[in-house]
Amino acid sequence: MALVRRGFASANAGDWESFFRDAAPNSEYDLSRGRAGEGVYRGEEAQRVFLDFVESWQSVRTEPHEFIEVGEHVIVPTTEHYVGRDGIEVQARNTWTFTIRDGMVVRTCLYQDKKEALEAVRLEE
Repeated sequence: MALVRRGFASANAGDWESFFRDAAPNSEYDLSRGRAGEGVYRGEEAQRVFLDFVESWQSVRTEPHEFIEVGEHVIVPTTEHYVGRDGIEVQARNTWTFTIRDGMVVRTCLYQDKKEALEAVRLEE
């Protein structure tokens, strides 16, 4: 769980080198359950998709509400705070799951809510 906490702190500081340090080389970034229905990305492509999104905003900050351990998964409901290039502020509530194996994040998945994330993780167990 410390690894996931550290990841949020690195992201909120804009320290992307530290943020990606704990990701496995072919880590999966699954956005398929998001409102936009984006895809599933791996490795360098996942990092590029993530950074392209973050860099499209003037600022991005994620507020984790809790860290729930379920086996090899950490579930984190969040409120994300975005400021657009024109100064408009936007908030989004999501839940992220992180799958950790051998001390590295091997999968990050976006869910619309905590209940959906908990159900998905329990089905994998």
